Amino acid sequence: MANQTPKPDNRLDNVEKLQEMVQNTIENIEEAQESMAFSSPDQREKIKAKNHRREESIESLRQEIRDESEARENGYQ
Repeated sequence: MANQTPKPDNRLDNVEKLQEMVQNTIENIEEAQESMAFSSPDQREKIKAKNHRREESIESLRQEIRDESEARENGYQ
């Protein structure tokens, strides 16, 4: 069996990755809102619910960005 050592935890670009995830989610919300003009009432409700979940996800990601930024400033200790 091959030597399987875990990869070291590299958190150096976590903030940037999280920020990109937030931006992508915002774009998805905007695209979904635009599509609502062409959707049935049932589809519109589903889109609203999904966008609500996306907004909650954005808040969680932003909290994680704050945590990672703080950890970066403190040298990841």
